[in-house]
Amino acid sequence: MVPETKPGDVVRLKKGYPCGGNEWQVVRLGVDIGLKCLRCGHRVLLPGEVFRRRVKGLR
Repeated sequence: MVPETKPGDVVRLKKGYPCGGNEWQVVRLGVDIGLKCLRCGHRVLLPGEVFRRRVKGLR
């Protein structure tokens, strides 16, 4: 079960990003979840279903 997230929360994903980071800041909620990598600053959009599968926990 994924805890409730809100913009500004920092989440850890199961799979790391190529830059080596696996912590992301939530910047947008809706059908798609907007995330920003805390290591390199890259932004991605994940469908909500994929986000719920990949999230490991809140920091």
